[in-house]
Amino acid sequence: MPKLVILETPFKGDIKKNIEYARKCMRDCFMRGEFPFASHLLYTQEGILDDSVPEERALGIEAGLVWAKFTETTIVYTDLGISEGMKQGIERAKKEGRAIEYRTLKH
Repeated sequence: MPKLVILETPFKGDIKKNIEYARKCMRDCFMRGEFPFASHLLYTQEGILDDSVPEERALGIEAGLVWAKFTETTIVYTDLGISEGMKQGIERAKKEGRAIEYRTLKH
């Protein structure tokens, strides 16, 4: 079975650029034989959660962190830096003993 991974990339800020980047990172995971999950690409879609509302942003981050428990590895793509939301994901992975792998798309 392919490895299940949680994807950590920036979202807040230049949202359009960050979504495009996250999609490329997700594709990179698939091309490596992994099955990625990126809550920030799912929960932030129109009509689900509003990332500009702090309570909804926190809810989305927490939901993503809960889903991470079902994955083997947290994959952190660093080309655009590490955001506060990504730091939360990294800290949760450490706390739960999940492997963390840092990557760039610039191989």
